[in-house]
Parts: sequence; C-alpha cells; structure tokens
Amino acid sequence: MTESNVENLELQALQDRNRLHQSVTELKSQVTQVRDKLDPATNARQHFLTFSIVAALIGLLSGYRFGGAFTR
Repeated sequence: MTESNVENLELQALQDRNRLHQSVTELKSQVTQVRDKLDPATNARQHFLTFSIVAALIGLLSGYRFGGAFTR
C-alpha cells in the first residue's frame, strides 16, 4: 500500500471512531433521560394525589362490595 492510502485509512478510522463516540454519548444521555422519566419514586412524588385518589376509590368500592356480600 502506498503512504497516501495508509493515511486515508487512518483518517477514515479516526472519523469513524469520533462518529461512534458521539453516537455512544447520545445514547447514554437518552438512557439517562428515560431512566429519570420512568423512575417510580419520582413518578409517585409527582402524581401522589392521583395515586391516592385511585387507591381510595378502589378501597371504597372493594369495601362496599365486601360489605354487600354479607348484607344480602
């Protein structure tokens, strides 16, 4: 191989490495964003009122059904 071919291949390898490094960095940041978005503790804090209302309604309805089974 000639010297220019080797230099071209080295340059192409360097560019490919840089492109791969950027892709990995973007992927890591996206994974971090998804983990933060799907964190159960964070979601529970942000939607505490909704969760508590749903739990109260489920408890109320199940208690009503359970009590209705003994009164009939």
